[in-house]
This record gives sequence, structure tokens and C-alpha cells, in this order.
Amino acid sequence: MNQLLKGISFIFHPILMPMLGVVFYFSKSPRFIPIEIIRAKLISLLILTIVLPILLYYLLKSIGKVKSIYLNSTQERILPLFLNGCIAVLILNRVLPATEIIELYYFFVGILISTMACLILAILKFKASIHMIGISGVTMFYIALSIHFSININGTLALMFILIGAIATSRLHLKAHTNIELLIGFFIGLLPQLILVNYWL
Repeated sequence: MNQLLKGISFIFHPILMPMLGVVFYFSKSPRFIPIEIIRAKLISLLILTIVLPILLYYLLKSIGKVKSIYLNSTQERILPLFLNGCIAVLILNRVLPATEIIELYYFFVGILISTMACLILAILKFKASIHMIGISGVTMFYIALSIHFSININGTLALMFILIGAIATSRLHLKAHTNIELLIGFFIGLLPQLILVNYWL
């Protein structure tokens, strides 16, 4: 059972959540976007949201700034969260400016806000669940897209809510977080996406 729960935490690591949102957008958007642009955006975002954070993690681990990919202490979280915030700013300025794909622009604005909120809490010695931040933010983005494009994705949304429950259960069972840390993480991920819907929906 422990191995299954650890697997859930690893497979649905927050580092993957931005790409899940981007891939879902391109797969469901009715707008015509040249395949060359889609490919360029996906490659750029793959490098910036997955490859670069992994490389930074190993760099931080090699110099003793972090011990685990799960960032179990608030002190370990501060530098990685700051660096992730810088990556989000880079994406907003260079890869997804507001003048191109507005839905994805505000998706990453929401990610930046959630990251900064989590960073502030880490500085204040509170360990909000980054897993819950990631999955709840993407789920809210999916809901907004389903309304925006008038598409039926009930099956996808049902799966996302099952994953939210599975991830929360795994983090509790592994004693990685308390109930309040999971709840705060859930709202830190969800609320920025919900509020920013007003700018693009």
C-alpha cells in the first residue's frame, strides 16, 4: 500500500502539472493554431517546466540545499520556489505573452501567484502541500476551459477529482502533510485560477 501511495505522489508530482494544463489546452482548443507553433511552445515549455527544474534540483541537491524531491522542510522549499517563480516569469515574458494565447498566459499567471504564495508561507514556516496546489490549479483550469469552449469533459473532471482525493490520501498516509496543509494547498492552487478566469473567460 505504501508503495502505491508513494507511486501516486511521484507520478503526479507538481512539476508535471503545468505541462498537463498546456497539453490539455492544445488538445481541446477549437482555435486554429499552426502545428509548428504548438510544437515550438510544447518543446519550450517542456524544457522550462520539467527539464530545467529537474536540473536545478540536482544542482541544489549537490550543494546541500535540498535533500529530497518532495522538499519536506520549509527551509528546503524557499530557494526552489523562488527559482520556479523566476521560470514562470520567463515563460510569461518569452514563451506565452498575453498577446498570443491568452488562456495559457493567465494559466501561468495563476501558477506564478500560487508559487509566490507558497514561497511566502514557506518563509513563514508553513508547509502548504505543493502537490495539492498543482492538481487543484490544473483542475480549475480544466473547468474554466470546459465553460470557455463549451465542451463536455465530465469524464476528465471526474478523473481529476479522483486524483485530488488519491493525492491527498497519499500525502496524509505518508505523513507528509496535515489536513490543514493539504486544504491550504488546495485553495492556493485553485483560487488564483478561479480569480483570473475573469480576465479571459
